[in-house]
Amino acid sequence: MNTTCQLYLISPLDVSGDFPDRLARALDAGKGVVTAFQFRVKGIDDQHEAARLAEPLQAICAERDVAFIVNDSIALAKRLNADGVHLGQSDGEVKDARERLGRDAQIGVTCHNSRHLAMQAGEDGADYVAFGAFFPTETKETEYRAELDLLEWWYHVFELPSVAIGGITPDNCAPLVTAGADFLAVCGAVWNGDEVAAVKAFAKAMEDAPQPDPEP
Repeated sequence: MNTTCQLYLISPLDVSGDFPDRLARALDAGKGVVTAFQFRVKGIDDQHEAARLAEPLQAICAERDVAFIVNDSIALAKRLNADGVHLGQSDGEVKDARERLGRDAQIGVTCHNSRHLAMQAGEDGADYVAFGAFFPTETKETEYRAELDLLEWWYHVFELPSVAIGGITPDNCAPLVTAGADFLAVCGAVWNGDEVAAVKAFAKAMEDAPQPDPEP
């Protein structure tokens, strides 16, 4: 079981302009803390345009040994030779992603607040499961609210890593770490302000949080 929680950054919907510079600063500030970055853009049907936006971000991640994960699209992940893909419940099957992206790809699955969906994802061969939303969030509409006992149960029963998502900030993240989340997926709390200060604040909060109890 992992007792060191890490950050999983999710991109804002607009990754143009100076965003590549912001990403580089965030990753440099979070060296050893940020281990994954999810490329999440919506409303771009042209894969060429999505690939153009992704290219500099993917290079920044590669230089810093941070996993570059594509949201939703197995096809785009394959085109970019990304490190992995994150699948919502309607974005395709883990088995298909594995066949198309290879055995080394990191495949994550959104499981909302469902133990059943998470166990199914694990059986299907996912590399991690994502639970949430744990707090109110303005980043995306959320139908589901997850509770800390879900993370605690998963931590004590399964080896597969879990990601907590939804409205997570440096001020509220400690209970998620203590409950056993392996990763905190964050977006607005980093990109809506000073990304360097935010990442450093997360790192301190995660380090200061009590570690999960190894006994259920």
